[in-house]
Amino acid sequence: MALLETIGLSKSFGGLRAISNLDVDVEAGSIHGLIGPNGSGKSTFFNLVTGVYQPDPGSKIFFDGLDITKSPSHKIGALGIARTFQLLRLFSEMTVLQNLMVGYHTHVSYGFLKTIFNNSAIAKIDAQTSDEMMELLEFIGLADFASMPASELSGGQRRLLALGRAMAMRPKLLMLDEPAAGLSPVNVDRLMAIVMALKERFGLTVLIVEHILKVVMETCDTVTVLDYGQKIGEGSPSEVKDDHAVIEAYLGQEMDDDEIRAALNA
Repeated sequence: MALLETIGLSKSFGGLRAISNLDVDVEAGSIHGLIGPNGSGKSTFFNLVTGVYQPDPGSKIFFDGLDITKSPSHKIGALGIARTFQLLRLFSEMTVLQNLMVGYHTHVSYGFLKTIFNNSAIAKIDAQTSDEMMELLEFIGLADFASMPASELSGGQRRLLALGRAMAMRPKLLMLDEPAAGLSPVNVDRLMAIVMALKERFGLTVLIVEHILKVVMETCDTVTVLDYGQKIGEGSPSEVKDDHAVIEAYLGQEMDDDEIRAALNA
């Protein structure tokens, strides 16, 4: 069953068609990869699903059976979609723990009146939230840095913090936009191991954009390939890497198909 479904999804910027009539089903419990050349529409797709952009008329986006086509970002997040960004958007002067608390804000249950008349209830909720976020930091390996400003973390640790902040939203669908960008091979492996562990522990569905093809080929159940905003291929990693249209569009014609398959397998 599809947790996320887009039907005829399109987005134009002036005369440029960034996404064109895109149908994508992301099955519940799966890891779904989205790949393609630079400018193929991957980040635009993420921004449409999460409400950053509004799609063109006639487009439809369904999540968990609900039509979210015109929903604002905060409502989409509350429904269970969380994402990371290519460019990390952390609060550098806040601590690691505080950054996770920001991610958790959609689940805070007290309102304005309670902040005035029931300080003890607020303190209890805040303590419970802090304990839960510390458990999450322990799981992703950042508990020892909870009180450190985010600006003092290494690049790999900042990627983990961005992942943790997305997980603090308690998502059903975790959308990762180039999570391994700039990481060493060792840290890429560590990051993906944590993603897989989070998926199993919390029953996540994962949608991932990644240029490191090894990550996509080794972790994804299904891969969708975009080129100029259109879907040109879809299937298992083994099916996609043997699709001539995908090879031609994604990696060009400078190499023979056999050479490109060898590169994909490397």
